[in-house]
Amino acid sequence: MNVKVKALDQHKVQLTIEVPADVVVKGFKEAVARISNQVKIQGFRPGKAPRKILEMRFGKEAIVQEAEDIVINRTLNDAVTQEKLVPVTTPNVEKKYFSETEGTSYTATFVKEPEVTLGEYKGLKAAHENPEITDEMVMEQLKRAAEQSARLEKAADDTVLAKGDIAVIDFKGSIDGKAFEGGEGKTYPLEIGSQSFIPGFEDQLKGHKAGDDVLVKVNFPEAYGVKELAGKAAEFSVHINSVKHKVIPAIDDAFVKSVSQYETVDELKKNIKQQMQLQALQGAEEKFHKALIEQAVKNASVDIPREMIDKRIDEIVEEVKLNLEAQEMNFPTYLKNMGKTEADFRKTYDKIAEDQVREGLILAEIAKKENLNVTNQDVNLEIYSMARQFNADPKDVVKIIKEEGRANMLYQSVLRKKAAAFIYGAAVKEEKAQENGEKKAKKADKEVSKKETKKAEPAKSSLASKTVKELKAYAEEKGITIDSRAKKAEIIEAIEAAESKK
Repeated sequence: MNVKVKALDQHKVQLTIEVPADVVVKGFKEAVARISNQVKIQGFRPGKAPRKILEMRFGKEAIVQEAEDIVINRTLNDAVTQEKLVPVTTPNVEKKYFSETEGTSYTATFVKEPEVTLGEYKGLKAAHENPEITDEMVMEQLKRAAEQSARLEKAADDTVLAKGDIAVIDFKGSIDGKAFEGGEGKTYPLEIGSQSFIPGFEDQLKGHKAGDDVLVKVNFPEAYGVKELAGKAAEFSVHINSVKHKVIPAIDDAFVKSVSQYETVDELKKNIKQQMQLQALQGAEEKFHKALIEQAVKNASVDIPREMIDKRIDEIVEEVKLNLEAQEMNFPTYLKNMGKTEADFRKTYDKIAEDQVREGLILAEIAKKENLNVTNQDVNLEIYSMARQFNADPKDVVKIIKEEGRANMLYQSVLRKKAAAFIYGAAVKEEKAQENGEKKAKKADKEVSKKETKKAEPAKSSLASKTVKELKAYAEEKGITIDSRAKKAEIIEAIEAAESKK
């Protein structure tokens, strides 16, 4: 097979491929066998009908077309691999000739994946926060929980509405004297000061009491979600049915028992603090990782073809549609409520799609340069992770991947994650200084205590820099039992707890 590559522009190439006759002859034999296996012809076993019989039954053109598909698809794939090209668009094939005596010659034109010039991606530095959850932060969380458990109590009839009160209202809106869709409600509980209604609506109810009828005049914001209402002046006829106060329960042991599995306030506070600390640690790690990837991307250069951006936007649109279907909504209705056309929607994702494509290309190039490979174990771990995320059976995830032809996408996703993990492992953490002298003193005391007891505890920064896979391997080596479903922060906590007991 002879292949010639011609660059048509920066991204588009044309391959001229010449294939010898013996390859075409084999293609015809395979085409005959394939068609023969797919049909039943009286007097012949499946796959045994001769070519002449098939040509009489289906026509010569059917055999030729099948042979062309086999030969061109196979040789084009070989040519692309040989020339180390990755098509971004479906190749446009133009055949010059195709026969068993002359072979075949054809051209294939497509947009190729761009070349990436890597910059520095090893030894990158980024700030890494050491978040500390205070008792005050825990109390704020408890207060929010108490507010969510508040009960509504009817106020006295002569109570005038003030900030924090609940007005149970009937309302009907109109624009230029005409009612509009979504502008009417009955016995709606509106908290004054919540800013959940159009700006100015709640303020005009202050000072009124149960039984009052109020004409509320407002202007819809220019950026309002419903295009037909944006910027319009509206009037609402409002009747106040009743006024209610929120009664927030006291934060005591009785409250704790009613909202959790714990018996006392101290027990619940301890649990909340642990959960908040884990979340804060995860957030700090994610922020650190994001900063590293952004640096690696910034240090590299690549000119992205428009076709790749459009393809990524197509994928985003499909993801949005699937999410809407799961919520029993449809895309056209969603766009109408947003006051946007599909073109408007796609445009909002233009920069996001470009950034995602750029990052993917650069991570893939790093993986290539560092000879990173995806193993069956890597793929299985990713599938189990996806199954857990969507609360699905791993077998069902595998089935969907196969049915939708997403195996290569899964492989590339895992490869990019391994490249990202490589960047994390080769990076340098710049631990952020504590905010005040008291915290610095506490940290110094902890360090002295560690030295005095001579505990063989790995530094947090050392553990945090490891991947989940490396952490599990470390735990196994030390004989520390880890839940297979545990997240990174939870694994680190388990290792630290086990090490501190030694």
